[in-house]
Amino acid sequence: MNHTLRFILGSHYHIPAGAGDDEFEEAYKTNLKPFVSTLYKYPAIQATLHYSGVLLYWLEKAHPEFFMLLEDLVSRKQVELLGGGFYEPLMPLLPLSDKIGQIELLTTYLRKQFGKRPQGCRLPALAWEPHIVSPLSTCGMGYTFLEERQFNLAGVSPGAIGPCITEDQGKLITVFPVSNRLNEAFARKRASLVLEDLVQKMLFEPEATIPGPGHRALPLFPMGGEGIVCVFPEQIFTENGPSEAAELKFHRFFEDLSSFETRIEFTSPGKLFKGLRGLKKIYFPVSQEAGGLSGEPAGTSGVQQCLIDYPEANHIYAKMMFTHVLINQLRGDKSRKRIAREELWKAQGLDAFCPGAYGGVCRHSIRKVAYKALLAAEKLTREQGSFIPSVLNFDFDLDGEGEYLFRNEYINCYIQLEGAAVFELDYLPKVWNYLDTFSEGSRRTGFADHLVSPELTFQDALAGALQGPQDRFSHRYCGAERFELVRMDKEHEQVHFRLPVQAGLPYGNVEIEKSYQVKKDALRVRYVLTNRGTQTETALFIPSLDLSFPGEGESFVRLAPARSEDATGAKEKKTEGMLMTGVGELTFQDLKNEVFITLRSDQPFDAWIMPIRTCCRVQGVLRRMYQSTCIMPIKPVRIEPGKRFETEVCLTICG
Repeated sequence: MNHTLRFILGSHYHIPAGAGDDEFEEAYKTNLKPFVSTLYKYPAIQATLHYSGVLLYWLEKAHPEFFMLLEDLVSRKQVELLGGGFYEPLMPLLPLSDKIGQIELLTTYLRKQFGKRPQGCRLPALAWEPHIVSPLSTCGMGYTFLEERQFNLAGVSPGAIGPCITEDQGKLITVFPVSNRLNEAFARKRASLVLEDLVQKMLFEPEATIPGPGHRALPLFPMGGEGIVCVFPEQIFTENGPSEAAELKFHRFFEDLSSFETRIEFTSPGKLFKGLRGLKKIYFPVSQEAGGLSGEPAGTSGVQQCLIDYPEANHIYAKMMFTHVLINQLRGDKSRKRIAREELWKAQGLDAFCPGAYGGVCRHSIRKVAYKALLAAEKLTREQGSFIPSVLNFDFDLDGEGEYLFRNEYINCYIQLEGAAVFELDYLPKVWNYLDTFSEGSRRTGFADHLVSPELTFQDALAGALQGPQDRFSHRYCGAERFELVRMDKEHEQVHFRLPVQAGLPYGNVEIEKSYQVKKDALRVRYVLTNRGTQTETALFIPSLDLSFPGEGESFVRLAPARSEDATGAKEKKTEGMLMTGVGELTFQDLKNEVFITLRSDQPFDAWIMPIRTCCRVQGVLRRMYQSTCIMPIKPVRIEPGKRFETEVCLTICG
């Protein structure tokens, strides 16, 4: 029986904005350059390439010679370039206009650079939703790709998987299946063995199977008499281990492919999809699994589930949606609106919402890029010189209840009822969120308060005594308790909260009143602690604050010395923190942003300062990376029954 095998070889690469130039350069030297330059030597092998707009833009600036090579491959029709979202966004998270904008941005870029408009696209992480068909069709995309497992979710048996069409609201698109099993096979053994096995099974045993998970038989080649196989291998087999030169690895790979020229037709989806006839219509459900979201094998996390698993991702998403609304409300200045939208799109890359291969949402520098773009877009929505300061009650984080948003020319300060704590603190002149941090547990916030036994020491805090329950110390973490709103005074731009007594908790008889006021570049927080019990309460009161600087060390941030009249005690440096005693204020100099941040109080205090670091997996390597700097002003309190303790803290940001 004469069978024809049509083989689509795809290659996808994305590096997020926020990764270092060294990481871009390493990817270029070890993957991009050797793959494309070796492909050039084998003109009979066609390839379909998808590079994100972020990566293409870097390549254009850093390696224009690579662009010249791509242009030559495209002009001789050996390479087809795929479209998609410019910043590699998770499409299911985006409003419709942003989906179209992201796709058109990459389409326009490819057309200008390579002289040809893409016919199809690759969805980031292959994350699918039925309503994506309409914007893809609107943007002129004729086809896209989904993994075999997504065909299985649609009820297609393994033996019937092949190119199909899908529809939504009258719009159609062709979908090519990507073979997960062949992708994995190319990583485990030489391409010649993979293709020989494939061809032999197809030619002589069309109904043959290969072992699947749990020894279940899976059809190796389900297409019957005329078949199309599509692969996007993430790794290529190396005979001599990871140290083998990339050029040698890819030379062997393409040499193996070329040896099958007479038996396999190497082609591209653009050459095939218009000629396909009689395709079955399939409706794919929303992806519950999407490849590449976690930096681990596909299936570890769904798209929206990232917003549940990572509170930091949910806050970036909430900020994105909030900024999207602000941009839509902008009237009259089309140019400013367009630029604001382009800034918004920069914040929508999938890495800001999930771990990803380069660390993603866990990584400080990637989140900073997202927030910087979002704040730049927000600034563009404001009329210069006429912005009116305000305090709003608005469901910012999309949890079904309102948060309290202070907004003025200099500062955004967003407060939640949990802990009556600040979860976003933006300094708009430098488009920087100083509360953008990350933790491996619950989300860290600003002015999250502790009442703890006076026996607690700085060394105990360094050892993590404030991070969880400790038998050794009485500890009440008010940052995890729900405050109630007392009043919101819009005229004076103040919000007042109260934490009632909590019987049964350590220091549960202490009622806390807490008020915020934001004026220009200053945030004032006033506390009133009242003992509603019958016993004297003695504790350390600690309103902790995490400030997220561009990095740690004296090249990023310096602690300016306190005024001489404030320095009544000693300064003790630790490898993991710093203890200062008897100060009235602390000033941090953010060297990169050229900003001074001063924390002062109405009474002297001790200060515990320590870096916050978390584990982050980057390219398979687990790293301990800086997130923020925790500042704890320590205030001893002794409150007799019916009495109260009052104090005020002021944070000033000046650029």
